[in-house]
Amino acid sequence: MKVMVTGATGFIGRKLCLALAQKGKTVHALCRNEHHPLLIPHTNIIPIKGDITDSKSLLHAMQGCEQVYHTAALAKMWSRNKDEFYKVNIEGTKNVLEAAQTAGVHKVVHTSTCGVIGPTHKYPMTESDPRITGFPIAYERTKYLAELLVQEYVQKRMNIVIVSPSRVYGEGPITDSNTVGKMVSGYLKGKWRIIPGDGRQVANYVYVNDVVNGHIAAMEKGIRGNRYILGGEDISFEHFFKEVQAISRKKYKLYNIPQRWIKLYSHIEELKTSLTGIPPVLLPEFADRLEYDQRYSSCKAEAQLGYSITPFKQGIANTIHYFQTQTL
Repeated sequence: MKVMVTGATGFIGRKLCLALAQKGKTVHALCRNEHHPLLIPHTNIIPIKGDITDSKSLLHAMQGCEQVYHTAALAKMWSRNKDEFYKVNIEGTKNVLEAAQTAGVHKVVHTSTCGVIGPTHKYPMTESDPRITGFPIAYERTKYLAELLVQEYVQKRMNIVIVSPSRVYGEGPITDSNTVGKMVSGYLKGKWRIIPGDGRQVANYVYVNDVVNGHIAAMEKGIRGNRYILGGEDISFEHFFKEVQAISRKKYKLYNIPQRWIKLYSHIEELKTSLTGIPPVLLPEFADRLEYDQRYSSCKAEAQLGYSITPFKQGIANTIHYFQTQTL
């Protein structure tokens, strides 16, 4: 069977291509550079030059494909061109769905994010819970609008399933979307020395291999029009770094930075970017996010897809080992 993966050089996409290839699928790996260093070589992976903003390249890449995994997105904090988030995450998704419809693709798995579901106060959020805040972050806002677009095509009787990973970590390159990798790698090098606030803020961390398996399970078992959270364990910043310290055996001193200082710094960064065009380290809307937890439940995916969660301690140990061997 032929399948297509958009975002084939991304943190999730590259591993998804390999997993599908190892299952005997012929994978059309959509990428802007057919010789991209992050493409994983495999006889069943066929790099195809294209871009989700280019409809013709999508139709070419989908020729003969029965399934499409749409993992490509602009997943970063800031873009010099403010319209880029809309162009990639919304118009790009529309191009993928239109091409899939034209090409007669049987099923599409659309990769969204738990950022669309939003932050929490006390209890883990599920797929059906209402969002408790607005959408100040451009990435989350455009991914939400992309989900609405997906539902429009579901109403046109297209077979599409949405998967929503939480905060993904694991072995792999440091990219704009791999924020957890930046923290772990930075700590191992002695460069990341801060804990936001009092360290008790909680986020949901999911191992990248679980996310890949969840995508494949969603394609095999996911119900048309449904959304599935692909999450892991809810972990506080304090717990996160205690595990990293214990497993790596590196005991760097960590400093708690009060939320008000983080917010002040984010405003300084915003001003710097507006004056110089230099990408910010942090923006106010991301600093505000630190006031909330991000707890999510994967019960629906576990029940309907057979999704399973790698224990955080095991997953982060694998991640640490990867970064340590990469720096030898």
